[in-house]
Amino acid sequence: MQTQITSQILQSSAGREAETILRNCVHCGFCTATCPTYQLLGDELDSPRGRIYLIKQLLEGAKPSSSVQQHLDRCLLCRSCETTCPSGVEYGRLLEIGQNHLANHHHRRMHDRLLRWLLRKVVPNRTLFSTLLKLGQAIKPLLPKSIGVTIPHKAAASARIWPTVIHPRKMVILDGCVQPSLAPSINQATAQVLDRLGISLIRTPQLGCCGAVEYHLDDQVASKRVARRNIDTWLPLLNGEAEALIITASGCAQMVKEYDHLLADDPDYASLARQLVSRTRDLAEIIDEEELEPLKKGLDNQIRVAFHASCTLQHGQGLSGCVEGILERLGYQLTTVADAHLCCGSAGTYSILQSHLADELGKRKSTSLQADKPEIIATANIGCLTHLQKSATRPVVHWIELLNATTPSTE
Repeated sequence: MQTQITSQILQSSAGREAETILRNCVHCGFCTATCPTYQLLGDELDSPRGRIYLIKQLLEGAKPSSSVQQHLDRCLLCRSCETTCPSGVEYGRLLEIGQNHLANHHHRRMHDRLLRWLLRKVVPNRTLFSTLLKLGQAIKPLLPKSIGVTIPHKAAASARIWPTVIHPRKMVILDGCVQPSLAPSINQATAQVLDRLGISLIRTPQLGCCGAVEYHLDDQVASKRVARRNIDTWLPLLNGEAEALIITASGCAQMVKEYDHLLADDPDYASLARQLVSRTRDLAEIIDEEELEPLKKGLDNQIRVAFHASCTLQHGQGLSGCVEGILERLGYQLTTVADAHLCCGSAGTYSILQSHLADELGKRKSTSLQADKPEIIATANIGCLTHLQKSATRPVVHWIELLNATTPSTE
C-alpha cells in the first residue's frame, strides 16, 4: 500500500512503524472473513481493511472525526485478522497507533470521556472494584433485568488454602485486579495444581492491574506508569528466587508480554522491560511443559468440555491448541466448537463501552460452544468467563479449575 504520511508524524517512531505496517497491506480482504464486527455489521469500515484505510488517511493529514472514532472503537482488538493475514500485517499495533493519534487530536463527547475515566479509576483499583461489585450483587434483585444481568453472580467461597512456599522451584503470580473478586478460585486452583507439580507460587497482592485497562482507554501515560511499577516489583524476585512470572488471565499475559514495546522509548526501563518479558509465561505454557501424571489422581475427567480459546490466548499470544492439548492429555473429552477463532465479545471493557455488539457476539459464541452438548465450558480469561456467563446455560469456568482434582464449583 502506498502511503503519504505527513513529515511531522514520520518524525516519531510510532509514525515510522505505522508506515511500515501500512505498506505491508496488499488489500486482499482475507481479514474481513475473520472479523467479528464485520460479520455482524457488514460495513467495510468496521473491518480491519476499512479501519486500515481510515488510519492511513488520519496519518496522511485527514481531519479526525467522531465517525472515524466510532469505527475504530468498534474494533475488539481480537487480532483474529492477524492470524489470517498472509502478509503479516500487524493490525493490532496499527490500530493502537491510530487510536492514540485520535486521542491526541480529537475530543470525545463528554459522556464518553466520563465513562472511560470511571472505568480507569474503578477497574484497576482492586479494593474499589470489590466494594462496588459487592454492593451491586447485594441490590441485584432490586435492579431492572437489563441492568442486573450485567452484574456477575457472587463467587463461591473457596475452602482451599494457599499452599506454603516449600518447593525449590518457585514462580511469581500476578493476582490481577478484577479476578480476585470475580473468581478467587482461579488463582487458588493455580497454586494448588502447581504445588502438586512441585512448583510454589509467590503472590504479589500489592499489584493489581497489568496496565491493559488504562492502555486501551486512552491513557498510555498511566499504563506506562503501571508497567514500571510492576517491573520494579517483579524483576528483583525473578533475579532472585523465582524462575518465571506466571499469569492466569490470558489478556493480562498478552499485555505484560508487550511491555518491551510499551516502554521501548524509555531509556531507564526499555532493557528492564525486555528482561521481564523474557521471563513472563502464560499459565498454559507452564503446565504444557510439565509431566501431568501427578494431576490425574482423583481428577473428574469424565465430563464433556467445550473450550473457548480466548483471543488473547490464540491470536495475541499465539498459543492456539495449547490448553486443548493439556486437557486431552488428562483424558477430557473436548466437544466440537464451530468458528472457534471468533471473539466472544468481552474484550476487556468493550463489553461495557460497546454493549450491544458485545452481547450479540456473546450469544453467538455461547450457541457455538453449547451446540455439541458439553457439560461445562472452560476458557482462559476472566473477561471471557464473566461475559459468557451472561448468555450460556452451561457452567463457565477457567480451565485450570478442571485440573484441581475435582469438578470445579460453578455456583
